Amino acid sequence: MHTPHRTRRAVSHMWPALVAAAGLAATGLVALSPTAGAQPQQAPAHRLTTARSCAVSTAPDMMACKALKVTSGTDSLAPSARSAHPAAIPSGYGPSELGSAYAVPQTGGSDATVAIVDAYDNPDAEADLAVYREQYGLPACTTGNGCFRKVGQTGGSALPAPDPGWAEEISLDLDMVSAVCPACHILLVEADTSAMTDLGESVNTAVSLGARYVSNSYGGGESGADTSYDSQYFDHPGVAITVSSGDAGYGVEYPAGSRYVTAVGGTSLHQDGSARGWTDTVWGGAGSGCSAYDPKPAWQQDTECAGRTVADVSAVADPATGVAVYDTYGNDRGWEVFGGTSASAPIIASLYALAGTPSEGSYPASFPYAHTDALDDVVSGTNGECAGSYLCTGATGYDGPTGLGTPDGVAAFTG
Repeated sequence: MHTPHRTRRAVSHMWPALVAAAGLAATGLVALSPTAGAQPQQAPAHRLTTARSCAVSTAPDMMACKALKVTSGTDSLAPSARSAHPAAIPSGYGPSELGSAYAVPQTGGSDATVAIVDAYDNPDAEADLAVYREQYGLPACTTGNGCFRKVGQTGGSALPAPDPGWAEEISLDLDMVSAVCPACHILLVEADTSAMTDLGESVNTAVSLGARYVSNSYGGGESGADTSYDSQYFDHPGVAITVSSGDAGYGVEYPAGSRYVTAVGGTSLHQDGSARGWTDTVWGGAGSGCSAYDPKPAWQQDTECAGRTVADVSAVADPATGVAVYDTYGNDRGWEVFGGTSASAPIIASLYALAGTPSEGSYPASFPYAHTDALDDVVSGTNGECAGSYLCTGATGYDGPTGLGTPDGVAAFTG
């Protein structure tokens, strides 16, 4: 597994690191409000506050989206680089920063469809996506040119009711796919509700419509029904399904706990003077741990968890090192900064798409375990209390909050 100080592959030079050296240098803890719309608490050290886009669910088998919006303090974050409109550069990381940090190839993906599965409708999804892509000089992705498609839960034109919180999640997901794989086609499948059954049916719809890469930025508490949900909704050989690990720190959520998905943890991402140019540390909000219900997949070999361990890999999720997103539905102001493992899940799904079509019959969640040398190990930070175990602490090799590490190109996602 790579360390943060090893020599970078040539592909990383395709993405110039143009972020200011002072950009996002401080992280600290960001206060999370417990429910959507609640007054966020302030983190005094950095004047950064956040709010959950979706209220935390207290009902069994109901899911909540994992988007965290920065509600104040964006003026302390560095602007994104390589904007097509330098006079109006958004705060937060954009395509250039993500491409540099994760050695993303600049070509590929034109034959791939990445599906985004979320609940409820974002009526402004396509229009807001157009603004994001135009801001960064990315090719248009519209219904008209065949790049973008939005469908309801069963694949038809009937859409669910709109919801401002889930609309923020949808905008975040669409923008992250665009940032990492601008040539990819995007399929947005909107579930009728946030029930696991509706979201699961939407996953099946995405696969039936031809998506080989499906991103899910939501989660809820584990339950005895999870193994049944596994077989009904997530057992799709040859399809890369990514799921956010959660934003409440140490503890396992479903469907990240499914043995058939790639559970994506979260990091704080900083530019530095290393050969890579960036360093990831564990983000304190990233979900991790040992599943109480799902069995361990054959490709996991860690020793302190007899069941499924979360996560597998990771990417940026800390709102204090957040990403730029354009969203207007529900009186949002347009350009905003988001974090949460809602950001990391579509980033990883897009890297799977750039890596090429998974082999028939394969489980792409296993691919990173066969290519640990193509990941940057995350060796510091914690997301909770677990007696110093790797299940909640960054460590050499595998650990819970960041899995095997963060992407160094796409080789870890091939198989």
